[in-house]
Order: sequence, then structure tokens, then C-alpha cells
Amino acid sequence: MAGFVAGLDRGQATLLPECLEDWVDENNSVRAVDVFVEALDLRDIGFEGVDAAGIGRPAYHPSPMLKLYIYGYLNRVQSSRRLDFRKDNGPAIRKVCARFVELCRKMGLLAKASVAIDGSKFKAVNSRDNNFTQGKIQRRQKQIEESVARYMSQLDTADRQTAAEEDPSETVLLIKTRLKEKLAKLEEEVKRLAAIEKALLASPDKQISLTDPDCRSMATSGRGSGMVAYNVQSAVDTTNHLIVAHEVTNVGTDRSQLATMAQAAKAALRSDNLDVVADRGYFKGEEILACEQAGVAVTLPKPQTSGAKSAGRFGKPDFVYLAKDDVYRCPAGEKLAHHFTADEDGQKMRIYLTKACRTCPLKDQCTTANERRIKRWEHEHVIEAAQTRLDQNPQAMRVRRETVEHPFATLKMRMGATHFLMKTLPKVATEMALHVLAYNLTRVMNIVGIKPLLAAIRA
Repeated sequence: MAGFVAGLDRGQATLLPECLEDWVDENNSVRAVDVFVEALDLRDIGFEGVDAAGIGRPAYHPSPMLKLYIYGYLNRVQSSRRLDFRKDNGPAIRKVCARFVELCRKMGLLAKASVAIDGSKFKAVNSRDNNFTQGKIQRRQKQIEESVARYMSQLDTADRQTAAEEDPSETVLLIKTRLKEKLAKLEEEVKRLAAIEKALLASPDKQISLTDPDCRSMATSGRGSGMVAYNVQSAVDTTNHLIVAHEVTNVGTDRSQLATMAQAAKAALRSDNLDVVADRGYFKGEEILACEQAGVAVTLPKPQTSGAKSAGRFGKPDFVYLAKDDVYRCPAGEKLAHHFTADEDGQKMRIYLTKACRTCPLKDQCTTANERRIKRWEHEHVIEAAQTRLDQNPQAMRVRRETVEHPFATLKMRMGATHFLMKTLPKVATEMALHVLAYNLTRVMNIVGIKPLLAAIRA
């Protein structure tokens, strides 16, 4: 027979392998997903549906559903259509992500208590047109006023095209009808904006999003490139680049995130001490102090915000603090002593000065006032310690950049450089936990291989 393939036994019992197991290679990532989920106590973690309700047709057990989601995220398939498993089991899914970090720690992949912390903006499922601030509403109201004036002028022009005691032409009637329709739409828009403004003024941060109420308009590094987004914080291990802790926030800046993320990383690593490196966007005295008190040594640069320095005069770094005598030595060699303490924005600031400024030959290079005053926060030593660590380790910022920025790029690439699929902060946090779990799982499989990972899970 022409189509016959030599060598095949047509008398074999089955044409396909006897079970699905025979189709799956031993090094397939699905095996790691399967074994990892089977090792979890889903009831203890908090998944719904572990125990059948006893009435009606049984629901899907959470074990295969969780495996399906993890495998989907591993392969950049995140859409769930109408499945409710992800949104109904948010806290439990986030715990699963933490359990895998714990497994990484037990495997010795997080032996060095050192992390880099950073934040990145991820688009929310909310367009910029559906996000409002006071400024946006005022700009839109001004645009409407200009449009109304323009349409009214066009109506007047249309009226002039018809002579006295003459009926308007069909063209003029069409123009006037179209303009009146536009004016009616603008009137409705004015009412809509008024309702939005009322809700906006009642919100704590004077901002409102219509599609996803929890997301916020956030500035990004590019000029004019802000987005309606969530600010995702992560702490990444500096050795194997595993994400040991993460959090989704709707706060657009990083300045108040350092202590929270550092302590979350320290808890995940179960370490008595932790070294953290971050960029200047995290610089805030109270945050650095909280880290110091929690056993976290922070290394980060201080922003250069000195008005004197930008004007070509001596900045605070030009004044040397002499701790033994509690004085500052100025560039001219004079000593500035502590004269009084002031409260500024809740911080106790010690003020140092000297009367020698008035006759100092370097005064024009130092201050435009009668005397130069140096302020010292009561906990300034923690800031100085952070600066000392940076001076002693000039490669710290390069390590930070190479450690924490790559995972963010990978996560966004896996997402397809698009927005979150879910709405509201708790659900977005669940979605992010699945992304982080998929990233960490992929990373571990690449580092140690699938078989050693399976052995570690079973152990």
C-alpha cells in the first residue's frame, strides 16, 4: 500500500501512550508546578473549596485551579475570562507566593542577607481620560468654555447668512442643528464634571479614577509621561536576584516605602540583620531611622537639594561636623556652635552658628544673611552612617541597578508591556503575586534545574 510506513506494527493495542504522564518530559516546568502545589496545605493557607459543600455538583478543587494559574503565568497567559478563582482566593494566592520564597530560603538560595529595593509604575486598567484631579477638571472646564464660545459665534454667523424676512436655507438649518447638538453635549459634560468634582473633593488625596477606583495618576521619569498606575515595590536578593518581598501601593512616590519593604524582606529572610541598597528616591530621615532601629543597614545617596550649592556658594557638605565637641567647622576654619533647637515639620533640628561670619573674608561665598546657620537633625548620625557606607562601597549603586531593575523589566515583558487585568488594590495585589511567583519559579529552575527543585520540594 502506497501510504504504509514501514516498521510500524499495526497490531499494537493502542495508538497513543497509555497515560498523559508518558507525554510529559521529566524536565518540563509543569512538573515543578505540580509538585509544589501538591506540597501545600491549601486548607491551612485559606483556599476556598478544599472541602466539598455536600450539595449540588462539586466545584473545581483549588489544587488543579492553582496549578493552572501558575502554569499560565509561567507561559505568559494571564487572562482568566470568567473564572473567579483568582479574585476569590486573593489572600491565599499571596501566601503561596510567600511560601515559595520560604522554599528558596531553605534551599540556601537566599543565604546572603542583602537586598536591593526599588519601585516601578505598572499601568492600571484605567485610561488617563478616566482619571481626574482638580487641575484636569479645571483644564477641561476651560476647554468647554472656549468650545461654547466658538459654537455660539458660529451660530451668530449662521444667522447672519439669512437676510431679513427670508427663510433660512437647508444648509444653514443643518449647521444650526449640528451646533445646537454640540452645545447640548457640552452642557451634559459640564454636569458630569460637576458631579466628578464633588466626588473628587470628598476623596482623601483629591483624585478619582472611574474605571479602577484605587489606581492613581503617577509621574514617571520621562517628562510628560505620567500614567494612571500602581507603584509596585520589590526587594530583590543581590546574589540570585530572587524577589524576596513585594507590595503593590497606590502611592506615587517611594519616599515612605523604605522601612516597610526592608522589614518585609528581613522577615522573609529570617535574618537578624539586613543590608539594603536603594536609590535617592527613598531618602527620608525617618525611614532611615526606622530601618536602623529594626537592624537594617541602609546604603543610599542623599539628594542634592541645596539652594546655596546651586547658587555657587558653600553647601552643608562643606561644613565638617566634629562630634567630640558638637560643633561644625566651616571652610574658613571657624567653629559653629549649637545655639538653639527648633521644630520643623515634626523634626527636632539643632541650629549651629557663629558670630565670626560678619567679618569673614569668605562670607560672600557662604551666605547672603548676616550669619550662616547649619541645621542638624537630632538623628543625623543615621544619615551620616548611610553616607559612610556609600563612600566605602562606591559600587553599591551599580549593584542596586543590576539587581532590582532587571526583574521589573522581566515582569513587564511577561505581562506584554500592558496594564494589569484586574481592578482595585487587593485584586491587583493578587495578580502581582502570581507574576512574582512565576518569575521566582522560573529563576530557580534556571539556577538549579527542575530535578533538584523537585527534590527540595519533596524534602
